[in-house]
Amino acid sequence: MKSRLVILFLIASVAVSNVLAATVQNDSIYLVSASDTVKVVETEEYASKSTFQPDAQKSVWLAAVVPGLGQIYNRQYWKVPIIYGGALGLAYGITWNDRMYVDYRKGYVDLMDKDPSSTYYEYLLPEGVVLDNSNKDYYTRVIKTKLDNYRRNRDLCIIASAVFYLLTIIDAYVDAQMFDYDISSDLSLEVVPTVIAPSATHEQESSVGLSCKLKF
Repeated sequence: MKSRLVILFLIASVAVSNVLAATVQNDSIYLVSASDTVKVVETEEYASKSTFQPDAQKSVWLAAVVPGLGQIYNRQYWKVPIIYGGALGLAYGITWNDRMYVDYRKGYVDLMDKDPSSTYYEYLLPEGVVLDNSNKDYYTRVIKTKLDNYRRNRDLCIIASAVFYLLTIIDAYVDAQMFDYDISSDLSLEVVPTVIAPSATHEQESSVGLSCKLKF
């Protein structure tokens, strides 16, 4: 009777042990699977955030419609103040030179006509200067020279504005194309000994030389 009880006890112990082992094994497998799932989700989220690739065509269209918008789309925010600073400077150059050109053109026209009531040129003369036959030719040349200079400067500012506008579009396109280009900070030159094998055109024995490797 006692031997049967011992045998039953051993059988029950083995069964319980197997159940516990299976439970622990299943839990371990479940935990590992859950951990792998979390890792996969985190990896996908990180990949989605770190693999942003701007569309070059979209960047060009945005930069063409609103200067600086293409740079914002490419996440090159530091370029926006430079773009608008340059645009404001060119706009000021155009308006100021145009205003001076209009004033000197009006003064030059009044100076060249025969109407004595047209005296706008007097505002362009230095203070205290009275125009007469002795200095009329000189100040006429001065006013004409300044008239031409202001007109040329205005036209140059307009051309520079067009070039600057095109450069902002090109910059947005290049930024989009080179967005994921890896520029390593490890720039080094490695010089190592090497064996130069004989070539098909120069039949000679192997020789020893140096090999230069530029890493960037």
